[in-house]
Amino acid sequence: MVDSEVMLGYLLQAGYHFVDKIEEADIIIINTCGFIEPARQEARQAINEALALKHQKPAIKIVVIGCYVERSREELAKEFPSISVLSGVKDFPHIVNLIEGKKFTPSSQTFLYSHTTPRALATPPVWAYIKISEGCSHQCGFCTIPLIKGPYRSRPLESIINEIQALEAKGIIEINLISHDTTYYGRDLGLRHGLISLLENILGQTSIPWIRILYGYPEEVSDDLLTLFQEKRICPYLDLPFQHAHPRIIKMMGRGLDGSRSLRLIEKIRSKIPEIALRTSLIVGFPGETNHEFQALLDFVKQAEFDHLGVFTYSAERDTPNYSLGNPLSEKEKERRREEVMRLQAEISRQKNQRFLHQKLEVLCDEFMTNGQKFILARTRYQAPEVDGIVYLRPGNPKYLNSLRQAVITSSGVYDLKGKIIK
Repeated sequence: MVDSEVMLGYLLQAGYHFVDKIEEADIIIINTCGFIEPARQEARQAINEALALKHQKPAIKIVVIGCYVERSREELAKEFPSISVLSGVKDFPHIVNLIEGKKFTPSSQTFLYSHTTPRALATPPVWAYIKISEGCSHQCGFCTIPLIKGPYRSRPLESIINEIQALEAKGIIEINLISHDTTYYGRDLGLRHGLISLLENILGQTSIPWIRILYGYPEEVSDDLLTLFQEKRICPYLDLPFQHAHPRIIKMMGRGLDGSRSLRLIEKIRSKIPEIALRTSLIVGFPGETNHEFQALLDFVKQAEFDHLGVFTYSAERDTPNYSLGNPLSEKEKERRREEVMRLQAEISRQKNQRFLHQKLEVLCDEFMTNGQKFILARTRYQAPEVDGIVYLRPGNPKYLNSLRQAVITSSGVYDLKGKIIK
């Protein structure tokens, strides 16, 4: 999304304007993900839909850009010869030249924006993502990110602060720090405690009331970082992808913590931050995952009691260390295991949400919904945007939009809450 917002910024700067309906477009830009096969399938579907429109209106330009192209440019060119422009992850700032067919000097590394880069936010006007780095230097056996994006590169701390200050001046209330590993931030810049330094500077140089950290590595969560969470402006929320629990699979994945060590870490986090909301990502169907190893994962989920959880089915990715293991489990069996984990998590989530009943919580109101009934859609500090549940609030009055409010939670479900705004 951030890269797309940067392209929007450059296009607006060059005088382009945007249309609500794809049928009205002269140019269609598809920013693709190439991380796993389901994402590539989604990209191909979007490309086919755009090309179907081009068949009716031959003058339309179809621009396909991003990670999928970086990984499979020749394959895409062969499969979709009618695409007007194919470009990877290095040339986002050259989107205008790409569209207009002008020559430019290609970038030598993955694009990483700065506070001076034009950017048009596509999120609601009260929250934004802040990308603090690009690439990844971990060598997880299943992951293509280092192949696509290259090694970890941190943005200068001053650039991040300048961007946040500018967003604050525009009314941003919540920032979400994102990276392929936020807890790694600053190591390439020589910062020993990079994320801590960044957070301390955000706290000291801005007044942003909600600061959220996404995508950390479990083994990099330090006591000093947890101590910093005592600061109320840092949302009590951590997104830590544990991936699996069984020691053999963790070792094969090239990950650091098995289930028992992960549970000790979770216990420590909760002892220091009792109200913390924990999110994780897991992979099922890893090559050779036995019923016993899958049961170990289920037992881990039962004991960990995550607030939020996402599950991926294993995708065999060429050129990764795990690719040589093959892909012996059927897609049907992998999906069955994914559904079993999610059924278990649904009950855990339902019970977790009940703790909010009749509580007064601060909520960020960022959307208005009219669907037979009028609601304000909001989130608590325990819910990240786009991936977690939401709070349906009444009265559904647009005057509450784009603000922090106090609300009483009146009912809870598996993922979402309902409440009443305190006037």
